[in-house]
Amino acid sequence: MFHRPILRSLVVGACTAALVACSGLLTLSAQAEGRQTASAGVTSARTTSAEWKVIDFWEQYYDAATGYHSEGKDTLAVRKEFLTTELDAAITAWSSEHRLEPVFRNKALPTEARIVTAGEHEGHEKIVVTQTFEDGTAQDVWYQVNLETMVIDDLQDPTT
Repeated sequence: MFHRPILRSLVVGACTAALVACSGLLTLSAQAEGRQTASAGVTSARTTSAEWKVIDFWEQYYDAATGYHSEGKDTLAVRKEFLTTELDAAITAWSSEHRLEPVFRNKALPTEARIVTAGEHEGHEKIVVTQTFEDGTAQDVWYQVNLETMVIDDLQDPTT
């Protein structure tokens, strides 16, 4: 089990992926301890505010799911902070129906994640999080961020 969340190394991964691929792809890997940071100039040029919103949510949610949230928040408190009330209710219902964790959309915790911006449309930005699990399987979860309020207002599987 990880002591710190998967996205703690996000900034280093983001810089590496942006410099190598020049595609805006951010690579995240699990860290056992501490938070790594990189030059703000490089990351701000390649990462949108909506991406940072999803990254912050995902990181805090992972911390809460593993019991290591710095402020002692649980997953419900993190969801309340970052998601609309309607989305929170929708993923709770989805979780009950599918019997899976509502944010990771799986029974297991991811071991790695990548973030890609899929584009803007009508005041929203779509962010795709590709999560990889210990068994090697990968799964995309699509987030939608309202660019006016900077609140996550949709989260779904790519097929829905």
